[in-house]
Amino acid sequence: MSVAGSYDCVTKTPMGPQKGVLTIVPGEGDTFTGNITGDLGSMDIEHGTVSGNTLTWQMKMTMPMPMDLDCTATVDGDALTGKVKAGMFGTMDLTGTRKN
Repeated sequence: MSVAGSYDCVTKTPMGPQKGVLTIVPGEGDTFTGNITGDLGSMDIEHGTVSGNTLTWQMKMTMPMPMDLDCTATVDGDALTGKVKAGMFGTMDLTGTRKN
């Protein structure tokens, strides 16, 4: 899985840019697991699937308020670009660069 690895990421949120490290761990077939860790804590990746170089997953945010996040991202070389849909807050841009 060429998308595997850790990425230094920034999500443009209504509270300002949120930095985190997104880790993608290959699973069986077209699945993956992992997490994102940042200033607000850590969230596990749920229902991660990959199609080519496009990732789709969900996360459950607990801080600063409980919310389900729907995420998609495309990996191009060492660059990651995507979107995070955060309920009533709408869709936020996600960018990242592979660390390893």
